[in-house]
Amino acid sequence: MGPLRIDRDGDGVALLTLDLPARRNAMTEELTAAWAAAMPELAADDSVRCVVVTGAGAAFSAGGDLSWIEQGGTLDVPALRDRMLPFYRTWLAIRDLPVPTIAALNGAAVGAGAALALACDLRYATPEARLSVPFTALGLHAGMATTWLLPEVAGLAVARELLFTGRAVAGTEAVTLGLVNRLFPAEAFLDDVLAVARQVASRAPLATRLTKVALAGGGPASLSAALAWESVAQPVTMVTEDLREGLQAQRERRAPRFTGR
Repeated sequence: MGPLRIDRDGDGVALLTLDLPARRNAMTEELTAAWAAAMPELAADDSVRCVVVTGAGAAFSAGGDLSWIEQGGTLDVPALRDRMLPFYRTWLAIRDLPVPTIAALNGAAVGAGAALALACDLRYATPEARLSVPFTALGLHAGMATTWLLPEVAGLAVARELLFTGRAVAGTEAVTLGLVNRLFPAEAFLDDVLAVARQVASRAPLATRLTKVALAGGGPASLSAALAWESVAQPVTMVTEDLREGLQAQRERRAPRFTGR
């Protein structure tokens, strides 16, 4: 067993579990290497229609490995940049997956761990799960595109407060601020999140993938850009077998069986 578990079900959902509970799923070199290997494999797997990320044990992820960060003090700035940029890009490769992604926040998501959650398309949490970006409290500037991801998800005012104060946000407040989509009770948390993932996976694959493209980077830059994209993307889906299946299923009042064709 490695530091990253990948479980696939028969419904098109891939569950990725950061599996270093004794380290609160910190992003060690071993875990980072396993993540780097998993991303292209998932991207190339057409049977995967939704990806869920969660953590083993009591935390989602404590973020960067602090011992690794401390060792960086022996390097100069150019060497550190060459070290950090591949790390950021490795973990943020989840944004390049062609299917929707969900962060299942079973516990604390801290620093780079919070950035990983923010990089996913959707976030669900237990009421007790806490999300924080306490970089300045450690004497660090934020990393892993947190200064872009946090405003994208929750807006600039929320990003400023959380980055300046480093305070943790949990429960109803996290939903109110837009940091998470919904809360589920801890007792059946993963089952509830996987039920959402299966609902996402049950939708027409091509239409879903094109919708993800449309919403990438915060959505279309303008109304005209949205119309330009949709005037191509919608016709692409209008000539698919899946559209015919969707319309037939609606007429027959049954669940559609989409194939991605």
